[in-house]
Amino acid sequence: MTYSHLNRRVHLYLGLFLTPWVLMYAVSSIPFAHNVFFEQRDKALNLPLWTKTFEGAYDLGPIPEAGSLRPLAAKVARDFRLQDESFGAYRPNPQQLIVYVHTFWRATQLRYYVNEKRIVVERRRFRWEHFLTGMHARGGFEDHRFFPVAWSLVVDLVCLGFLLWIVSGIYMWWSLPGLRNWGWVAVVGGMLSFILFLWRL
Repeated sequence: MTYSHLNRRVHLYLGLFLTPWVLMYAVSSIPFAHNVFFEQRDKALNLPLWTKTFEGAYDLGPIPEAGSLRPLAAKVARDFRLQDESFGAYRPNPQQLIVYVHTFWRATQLRYYVNEKRIVVERRRFRWEHFLTGMHARGGFEDHRFFPVAWSLVVDLVCLGFLLWIVSGIYMWWSLPGLRNWGWVAVVGGMLSFILFLWRL
């Protein structure tokens, strides 16, 4: 088998392997680009996005002014039996800590009021656009559990696969002299459109 045959096989099977990932990123980009449409459509349903599942006294203890909030978020998630899901935390103001616990299928928001020592737990209603954008944006290695780490590793491999797909495609194009002119049209057209948006946006 020559290098050209090997390159074509790599390009072919890599494309087949990457198909679900390319499809996921392509389809999930639609709700990102048309967020207003999806929000208006959901608003027309006249259904609450968040449903309160618990409200009551809860003492998280002192919250440090600096440093990572993950240890506190982990404690909150553990106390409310959500430790098997991914989570994050942020402070919109000094008197609140919000812990966001999520999977692709569901999301829970826990709002802790520091001075009142009170917590409100809300579950988000399932929406397909949130499911899609959640997959698109998912990544990082902060969550050390097996499947979140495995997902992030596969995403890294998919990104490398995209690069290899591009390189193998360029090699195939250059190996066909009869198609080089149209190939240059495609390459230059793509680069010019990208540079134009990069410059203007």
